[in-house]
Amino acid sequence: MALDGTTLVILEVRSTSGTDPSVPAASVDHEKQRRLSRMALWFRRRYHLQALDLRLDVLAISWPKGQDPVFEHHPNAFTIQESSVLDG
Repeated sequence: MALDGTTLVILEVRSTSGTDPSVPAASVDHEKQRRLSRMALWFRRRYHLQALDLRLDVLAISWPKGQDPVFEHHPNAFTIQESSVLDG
């Protein structure tokens, strides 16, 4: 988690030993998005941070053996699924 101005950023980090960083990024499927949304909304409510906007990012890392890692940052990777939990 991080702050970007007045936005609380939840960063999901996914990695693979392959060469294509789109593979770990694609592993953040609909169910994972739902769970991350629920956790982010709960966290914001639990710590009284409702004044902050929320953003869910994905950091995909491909790190083939013997090579330098390749990072892909996907800001605002998916829409928060507010129907998964009440943000009251």
